[in-house]
Amino acid sequence: MAHARSAGRTSATVLCAAVAISGALLATAPAASAASYHCKTSHATIDDASYTGPAPDNWDVTVRNCAKRSGSSLYSYARISWDGPVYGQVDDSSLFDGAYYRLMVKKSRSGTDPMVKSHKLPGIEQQLENSAYSGNYNGSYRTPTYKTTIGKYALTDGTLYLDWNNDGHGYRGTAFAASPRV
Repeated sequence: MAHARSAGRTSATVLCAAVAISGALLATAPAASAASYHCKTSHATIDDASYTGPAPDNWDVTVRNCAKRSGSSLYSYARISWDGPVYGQVDDSSLFDGAYYRLMVKKSRSGTDPMVKSHKLPGIEQQLENSAYSGNYNGSYRTPTYKTTIGKYALTDGTLYLDWNNDGHGYRGTAFAASPRV
């Protein structure tokens, strides 16, 4: 019987040592390096300034501005989606004389947030002018992700600029909510 008791104590000792070692390994494991993005979504209804007829012509635009900090770097991007009207022409490349999204990295402080870096993204114009076969202008666009060296507290902000074809007004900007500060 003494042998069975001794084997039981040895097994218990080995088990306790294994738990202690694995606990120490878990306690010293590095935290996950993938910080999550902090985003803010906002909406705006934008009128087609080049059309004055009776048919619906508003564009419902949703923008999600996102920011993530990793050390002294800020990673920023925006996702823009829209529910546009149904026009008679499919893939009408003459809807806009120009369109772009300006993604801005700003220092976050009380008062006005000063801009650190700005990215003008004209690639959205082609996406806005691309419709379904039915002439329905719905779509989305994701900006590239930008890395900016930043000090304490920053955020990502953005404005959509549209220059409607033949409206005579040039670019008009619609600002969207900034990401939370990180």
